Amino acid sequence: MSARLRLVVGLTLVVGGWTGNWALSGLRTHVLFFPLWLGAILALDGWLALTRGSSPASRSPRGFAAMFLVSLPLWWAFELANERLANWRYLGREHFSDLEYALLASLSFSTVVPAVLLFAEWAHGARWLARCARGPRLVATPRLCAWLFLAGLAQLAAWIAWPRVAYPLVWTSGVFLLEPLLFLRGRRGLLSDLARGDWRPWLALWSGGLLCGFCWELWNAFSYPKWIYDIPGFAEPRLFEMPLPGYLGYLPFALVVYQWKELWLGEPELLREARRMG
Repeated sequence: MSARLRLVVGLTLVVGGWTGNWALSGLRTHVLFFPLWLGAILALDGWLALTRGSSPASRSPRGFAAMFLVSLPLWWAFELANERLANWRYLGREHFSDLEYALLASLSFSTVVPAVLLFAEWAHGARWLARCARGPRLVATPRLCAWLFLAGLAQLAAWIAWPRVAYPLVWTSGVFLLEPLLFLRGRRGLLSDLARGDWRPWLALWSGGLLCGFCWELWNAFSYPKWIYDIPGFAEPRLFEMPLPGYLGYLPFALVVYQWKELWLGEPELLREARRMG
């Protein structure tokens, strides 16, 4: 599929999915969520390819498709964590059998990683990011990674032990746990750019995570089935169903998405550098 066709098909799916999801009554989101988000992903990818000459699908169609697959275990892990935290729940879940729910939810969850990373790549083109190419440096070392991993384990233990108090740590613990694993496997991690003092990838991920989160919450607002939140201490004010402080969770979540993709789909840094130099 050409970049122009991806853009056209994507926009068509977004318009049709968004309109149908908000205009129709009764059960519909379980059918329209995936086409809506697939459309957003295709449209962003097509736009990037046309305007910048590069996009995930144009660089590696197989890698682009694989991002949908690696999304599944990532978001199901957060669903498992939510069994302990009870920070969100789904209205309309009772209309589906366990098998139907698992299949339909998995289809929807498959869009998480490509959506976040497409929004982040789009945000990376912002002019203001160019001013962040030089900043404080932080070099990955075995000692630093060991401390990061211990900090991640401590955060993991905290939100498991005290879910009503330490629940925000579910979003940050993954960042601390995954970075040392990337270092051990020789993969590109969040610290790779900080070794040069380049904060642009971080800021692009944060920006992309917030933009993606805004769209998630916007399109969820009048959906059914839909998710709602129970975040202790932060019930109001809300933007759509999400309490405003809850949007901060999209910042570390975007970092985790990037780390997870690199862990499973990224090239070893030495090979990546050799390709770049060659």
